[in-house]
Amino acid sequence: MSFLDELNPMQRKAAEITEGPLLILAGAGSGKTRTVIYRIAHLLTDCGVRPYQILALTFTNKAAGEMRSRIERFDIPYTSDMWMGTFHSICARILRIHAADAGYRPSFTIYDETDSKAVAKQCLADAGISEKVIDPDRLRGLISMAKNNAVGPEDFLREFAEIYRAKDIASLYGAYQKKLRENNAMDFDDLLFNTYRMFLDVPKVLEYYQDRFRYILVDEYQDTNRLQYEIIALVAQKHRNICVCGDDDQSIYGWRGADIRNILEFEEDFPNASVVRLEQNYRSTSTILEAANRLISHNKGRKGKNLWTEAGAGEKIHVLERPGSGRSPEGGLRDKQEGRRRPEIFGYRSAVPDQRPVPCHRGRVDQGGDTVSDSQRHQVLRPS
Repeated sequence: MSFLDELNPMQRKAAEITEGPLLILAGAGSGKTRTVIYRIAHLLTDCGVRPYQILALTFTNKAAGEMRSRIERFDIPYTSDMWMGTFHSICARILRIHAADAGYRPSFTIYDETDSKAVAKQCLADAGISEKVIDPDRLRGLISMAKNNAVGPEDFLREFAEIYRAKDIASLYGAYQKKLRENNAMDFDDLLFNTYRMFLDVPKVLEYYQDRFRYILVDEYQDTNRLQYEIIALVAQKHRNICVCGDDDQSIYGWRGADIRNILEFEEDFPNASVVRLEQNYRSTSTILEAANRLISHNKGRKGKNLWTEAGAGEKIHVLERPGSGRSPEGGLRDKQEGRRRPEIFGYRSAVPDQRPVPCHRGRVDQGGDTVSDSQRHQVLRPS
């Protein structure tokens, strides 16, 4: 009996597709992590893949730790050789190894927010620009936005000309990067940005990781930004064995740079990709899922899923009204089904901050630094 027999049919299908691009659209409560773990175990035990050939990218250290712990339960030798971690931790590891190729010493310092702000303030002072004119936090935010869109100081003005005092920001961005380099330091965004630039500028380094990581897995793909996409596309370009797992219906981080198009356009970026939908839910009742399916079906820009469960119908849904809605003047929340007042047990807080990143087009930047239009982007980074 194979351990894959423990999976449901669609989970097993996803685990057994090992060659070529694979998009796993995993609905909430559908056993996504279990599927990913079993897929890795299948690669190692049944497909002759060596642990050091696998790169697994997650969004939190906790998720990476849980994934590694669950894989170790299969008692597969040398699983510690797998590279598994967040984008930032993996890129930091690469930069420590290839610091000289990135223009740094291996002992480079990673600046925290306080250190980065101090550099931004010094750049403003050197340029004779008052902090009342350009706030240091705003400057840092714009630099971060540029880096996460794979835009360097030399391209900032062209990409973000509409930003207030864009010319000054571009100059300050260049000065900021210069000071970091002089101090043998990087900010948090540089871990990804400098890795990306090094891959473009030093082909031998990129080729090394393309050859090493024959199998790439990315969790929570709907939350990746443009820069993360660029790094993944470059490393996966040679072998094209890339598996991304996510849920376009759970993309909530657009306000911090996540680009939903990464998951929506995966099949364009990686031609001949397989798509597997995990729709069987193990967490909710059919009543909840039917309501959720009907509600989410109104969303635009989604791949589409229909969650279902073998569990029973469960309790009926209670609709609660907020105070001040005009229908519950006495305050509190009213249960629409049973008509009784209920205490307000939760508060509402907007998930979207007042200041949003300035949007940019999805053009790509080739090795020469020239902007590539949407129609040309696949000719540059799309695997052949």
